[in-house]
Amino acid sequence: MGYTLEPIGIVHSCFREKFAIPRQPQLAPAATGTLELFAPYNRAEALAGLEQVSHLWLLFIFHAADSGPEHLRVRPPRLGGNQRIGVFASRATHRPNPLGQSVVRLDGIAEGKLLLSGLDLLDGTPVLDIKPYVPYADSLPDAHNGLAPAPPAAITVEWSAVAYSQAQQHAARLQSDVAGLIEQCLAQDPKPAYQQPGPEREYGVRFWDLNLRWHYPAPDRIRVIDIQLADIRT
Repeated sequence: MGYTLEPIGIVHSCFREKFAIPRQPQLAPAATGTLELFAPYNRAEALAGLEQVSHLWLLFIFHAADSGPEHLRVRPPRLGGNQRIGVFASRATHRPNPLGQSVVRLDGIAEGKLLLSGLDLLDGTPVLDIKPYVPYADSLPDAHNGLAPAPPAAITVEWSAVAYSQAQQHAARLQSDVAGLIEQCLAQDPKPAYQQPGPEREYGVRFWDLNLRWHYPAPDRIRVIDIQLADIRT
């Protein structure tokens, strides 16, 4: 039996590449975006009552990840990226079907759009459904997960004077906490755990319309080097 699912909207996110996206929602509160709803779900009657809700479950499509039965075992980043476990014991993006769920904060509603924060979704992610987060049912005090018992330890993030100044300038233009987003994402150490880069190796990623560069002056420290406007032709 087959099923046809149609997106009800699309996410416009600060994350323009998969690299450096938080590995779980809410780890980067400064990660903001909007969910643009498609007709008829952008009508006021579909959103009535949502102003009383602080957080939402988004059910979405992993549109930029492979899926299918060849991914019975996956290598989650939390385990270093070189240990395989069953796909159903992980939240890896490679699923039997390309479906994901994420809890995000609802910051506002404006003209058929939902203003969101705490995102871990790539720009352009299609959304299939929205459900309100219900604290008494969705937060279980006796729940446990031996594979991920606590949030990952944060790595120190420091700035060059030039990069921090650039972050402040772009924050005013974008009306977003650029420095906060960068620190929250990089503190999770986005590089593959098996890599041991020296200080000469640089990494980069695109947030919003910005190209960010950083390196590791020491194994337990990240230094933001530079932030520049991205070339829109690339």
